[in-house]
Amino acid sequence: MRRELQVARERLANLERLADRDPLIPIANRRAFVREMTRNMALAERYGTPSSVVYIDVNDFKEINDSYGHSAGDEALKHVADLLLSSVRESDVVGRLGGDEFGVILDRTDQAMAREKAEYLAQQIMKVPMNYQGREVPVHVAVGVYTFTGAEDVGHALAAADRDMSAHKKRIKSNGGAA
Repeated sequence: MRRELQVARERLANLERLADRDPLIPIANRRAFVREMTRNMALAERYGTPSSVVYIDVNDFKEINDSYGHSAGDEALKHVADLLLSSVRESDVVGRLGGDEFGVILDRTDQAMAREKAEYLAQQIMKVPMNYQGREVPVHVAVGVYTFTGAEDVGHALAAADRDMSAHKKRIKSNGGAA
């Protein structure tokens, strides 16, 4: 009976991990990301230290899918996730918010530091093209930042970061592709 209980606990732990992971990329899914952001916001409010969220959208994702196929789109998402994971601290959280949108929770990071980190992340992604079937495929992103103190809710913070990302995307387009 102890062995069966241990097996059941292991299965439950595995199911919990699966429920929190994106099905395509080994990062947090939206549900887990929102939960971690809620926790981070509570800590920010309790200790009076701001934290930030970076909202990231892959530019021209449809063109990657149309030009190279949907498997290339999947690879582009994996490529972005890998670059994000290798470019943030272990205490930060990377998640897929849906489609071609990602989020990064920057623990104990104010607005200026978050903006600098967001620009760095965008540059890293732009500097390192995706290798797909022997071809280098450039991937570009637009980024938005919102710094929170914990007084607001997650929906407000994500919407504000999304609006900032949309403004960044418009600036990129009006500058002919340069941020």
